This record gives sequence, C-alpha cells and structure tokens, in this order.
Amino acid sequence: MKTTSSKYVKAIMLVVLGMHISACSQDYISPTQPVETGKAPNVKIKLLSTNGQTKNYVLIFAEDDEVRSGLTEFAQDYGVKAAHFTAIGDATTAQFGFFDYDRKMFKVIPINEPSEVSSFNGNIAILNGKPIVHIHANVATADGTTRGGHLLELVTGPTLEVFLTVEPTPLYKKVNPKFGAGIINPYLEQ
Repeated sequence: MKTTSSKYVKAIMLVVLGMHISACSQDYISPTQPVETGKAPNVKIKLLSTNGQTKNYVLIFAEDDEVRSGLTEFAQDYGVKAAHFTAIGDATTAQFGFFDYDRKMFKVIPINEPSEVSSFNGNIAILNGKPIVHIHANVATADGTTRGGHLLELVTGPTLEVFLTVEPTPLYKKVNPKFGAGIINPYLEQ
C-alpha cells in the first residue's frame, strides 16, 4: 500500500512540475525578424483614389490569409516607402507581442480562438532598403475579453478590410541599439 501511495504522489508531483515548466516557458521573437511573404494568396486590392501623389487603397483579405504577410507583399510589389492604415474584420488566430526591454524581444501572446478585430492600425516605413509593416491591434474573443499588442501574425476569418494611404514622402527606420528595434526617424534620407 505504501509503495502504491508513494508512486501516486510522485506521479502527481511530476504532473504539477510539468505544468509549472509549461506555464513558465515562453516564446520570444526578435523585433527585426523578417516577415514571410506569400501567405495571403486571396487578398484583393483596389485603388480607391489619388490626390496628387497620395494614393488610397482597400485591401480585402479572405479566409486563411495571413495579414502581415499580405501587407508586406503589397508594400514590396507597390514600392511603398511610407503608408498608414486601419482595418476591421475578424481572425481565426492571432499572435501578439509585448516588448520585453531586458531581452530586447517580443514575448509572444497567442490567441488560438476566433475573435473580432476591435482595433487595428499601423504604418509602413523603410528599414535597410525594405518596407517594414508595423501593426498594433486588439481582438475580442467570444466572451468579450480583449487582448492585443504588437501584431506578429493574424490569420483572417471571413474577412479583414484594410484601408491604406500611401504617402509620397518616404519614411526610414533605423535600428535603435538600446532596444534592438527599428524606429522611424523622420529626418533620415535613407
């Protein structure tokens, strides 16, 4: 009886230790990690208006499109050097990042359930000759709980509708060594 009880206690301790280790493990992503393109094959793009050199577009993402990938590909294909945007829609999954100042990396916050995009805004600027998409967003899950931060990935549910303005004056980023992240400097000329 004592041996069975001892084995039972050890098994419970291992389970609890495993849960603790799992809860303490956390993924981190570099703020300068490149975005993989080609993950939004169904996005539809339409030029809505032009005013001088300023252009306004709508990008309609379809189910299973990854939004950061699609915005990055749009910026590359259309030669975007400065833009800002907002969006509404929904997501099947998302990953947000919260910047850890000590690690100089984003702590990954996964959302693994369908959610409504309750806030979504960002910009595009150039870093090392390439357009960088920077997005902050919030999503609301079925119980109304909101989560958000720096958007690392968002897979679209039925749709995400992005209204994007491309500006004629380029904006450039430079990596800030204190944070290890690209920061817009409006006075940079490349």
